[in-house]
Amino acid sequence: MFSLEIEFDPDDYDALITELWEHEPAGIVELSPTKLRAFFEGNRKALEARYPGSVVREEETDRDWVQSARDLLQPMEVGERFYLVPEWRDDPTPAGRFRIVVNPGMAFGTGVHETTRLCLEALERYVRKGARVLDVGTGSGILAKAAELLGAERVWACDIDPIAVEIAGMGFVGSADAVASGLADIVTANISPEAIVGLAPELVRVLRPGGVLLASGFERHEVEQVRAALPVAREVREKGNWALVVV
Repeated sequence: MFSLEIEFDPDDYDALITELWEHEPAGIVELSPTKLRAFFEGNRKALEARYPGSVVREEETDRDWVQSARDLLQPMEVGERFYLVPEWRDDPTPAGRFRIVVNPGMAFGTGVHETTRLCLEALERYVRKGARVLDVGTGSGILAKAAELLGAERVWACDIDPIAVEIAGMGFVGSADAVASGLADIVTANISPEAIVGLAPELVRVLRPGGVLLASGFERHEVEQVRAALPVAREVREKGNWALVVV
């Protein structure tokens, strides 16, 4: 048994995870927003060649590495109201918090990444009972689920990746251009800055008058690029090197 520690660009996360699972790892864990660790039992030379620059670690063969990988992902409190728990944990939910079960794998959105936490915290602030929410690029579906827990009346989710829609267990394969105008009170888009810029007219079109767009998935130095494509921002929130724009 050995493991690879791989550093990656957050924009390449989904593609990297999908590719790694094709090599049948014993487990994959996120060590940080830009680094993950994957455990394998074979094909070492081929994998080292495929991921040059990764850190290779020899592992003890008598350990349960699936469990070891899982142990690295712990429950976490996010914002004031959410408690994110891996599906294999039974930790009690702290009083006053909503429990969201996460299944790390082939879709983005376990709550570890700063942009996911920024979006969850923004949803806490803007979602009111009866709100209609559209989650564009839903990934694991964590933001759509959070909106439901916060009391949204209707929640729609979409993603251009069929695997993400399957994992999320909700939504449709597609994007904002397939949604009726003026549908949502709140639109979330935790995607790449290039995707936000390209979809900007559609993201604004699907909002009701007075609606709010929560756009994230980009770094602080990319904020102006995103803001230039959208109406005047109400605020910009930051966490680490990442940012969220409220429009």
